[in-house]
Amino acid sequence: MSQRHEALGIHTIGADGDAELLQRRQVLRRARIAVVVVLAVLALGSARIVVTRMANAQTLKEDSAVHAKLHVRVATPQPAKGVQTLTLPGTLQGFVQSPIAARASGYLKRWTHDIGSRVNKGDLLAEIETPEIDQQLTQAVAARGQAAATLALAKSTAARWEALRQKDVVSQQDLDERRSAVTAATANLEAADANVQRLRQTEAFKRVMAPFSGVITRRNVDVGDLIDAGSGGGGRALFTLAQTDPLRVYVNVPQSYAQQVKTGQAVVVTQAELRDQRFDGKVARTAGAIDTANRQMQVEVNLANPNGTLLPGAYVQVELPLPASDTLTVPGNALIFRAEGTRVALVDAQGNVRLAAVTLGRYLGESVEILQGVSGKDQVVLNPPDSMADGDTVAIAEGAA
Repeated sequence: MSQRHEALGIHTIGADGDAELLQRRQVLRRARIAVVVVLAVLALGSARIVVTRMANAQTLKEDSAVHAKLHVRVATPQPAKGVQTLTLPGTLQGFVQSPIAARASGYLKRWTHDIGSRVNKGDLLAEIETPEIDQQLTQAVAARGQAAATLALAKSTAARWEALRQKDVVSQQDLDERRSAVTAATANLEAADANVQRLRQTEAFKRVMAPFSGVITRRNVDVGDLIDAGSGGGGRALFTLAQTDPLRVYVNVPQSYAQQVKTGQAVVVTQAELRDQRFDGKVARTAGAIDTANRQMQVEVNLANPNGTLLPGAYVQVELPLPASDTLTVPGNALIFRAEGTRVALVDAQGNVRLAAVTLGRYLGESVEILQGVSGKDQVVLNPPDSMADGDTVAIAEGAA
């Protein structure tokens, strides 16, 4: 056979050929395995990437939902504190403070007390020279004498005519005329007496006396000044007199507190220049009405000043203790001011927001009274954003109650 093949020129596959073919088959098998492995690795890598991306997408979605939820701090409405103190500004005034004017015109002869002098009721403050009034008084006394003489003559004449009438010498008409003359003369004498009395009282006003005890806070005249009677018109006050013990101060209480201020209520008065000193006073009276111009009620406070420590005209602070009310209070930063009115944001157990309309009471500094709209069990959002609306979902920050 081999000889035949050799004769024909055909090569035969021997042992070496089989080995080479087998080697080729092994290489091809290995290549196929490698391709399968590579494809498997690529498939696993693609699957891992897809799974990772899906997991990342889910995580991103959850994180976005968490971060999209608003975290807020909340507070529970609290009852008002036991005692509230309302501090109001005021100006001290003398309990009695009055300008002292002259009742008689003339020239100032002398003055006896200057500013800062303490005087008692009835003390002489100044003397005025009144030559015109003196002359008028002399003339009035003379006129009064004339009227008295006329009355005496009329009475004697009437008495004689009474005797003549009894003898029927004169008529009844003549007697009546004499009686009328007596009546007229009597009236003239009374008028003259009244004029003399008036001028004497006016002349007594030459001595300007202190109408009450106090301190002279102003002197407006000096010796030789022309004094006009009265304080109106062209007249002017000679002195200003103030009673410094006790003192009074007027304060304006806002309408929201007016109902709680009562007559006899104790107050405390302080002055910035007098540190660590507190002066006890008492509400003497209230206006009993709200001023429509400023919606405030005027209150008068009286306080003792035996040592003269407080000076009239000084700026002071008046502390009014107010009784506690049964209303609830919320922090001032919980209020939401909208066009439809004042609101607060309430959060329920599920984190849902509800905007509740409230009625405000007194402003207590850091908190505000709520007359209507919330209860003691509500949770009120603090510092709510302007965009907060009904139905929003929020999360309460831990430890923020």
